[in-house]
Amino acid sequence: MDKDRVAGPVKEGAGKVEEAWGHATNDPETEAKGESRQAEGKLQEGWGRTKDAVRDVAHDVTHDDEGADED
Repeated sequence: MDKDRVAGPVKEGAGKVEEAWGHATNDPETEAKGESRQAEGKLQEGWGRTKDAVRDVAHDVTHDDEGADED
C-alpha cells in the first residue's frame, strides 16, 4: 500500500479538526484552512490509490508470460 493512502486520510482528519476549531472560535480563516487541508487529504489518498493501481497493472503486464511455458 502506498504511503499516500495512509497520509491522506490523516491529513483529512486533521483538516476536519481544524475546520471545527475555526467554526467554534468564529475564525473563518482557520475554518477555510481546515477545509483546504481536507481537500488535500482526499487528493493525496486518491493519488496513492492511483499509484497502487498503476503498480498492480505494471506487475500484471510484466509477469503475464510467467506461466506460458507450463503447457
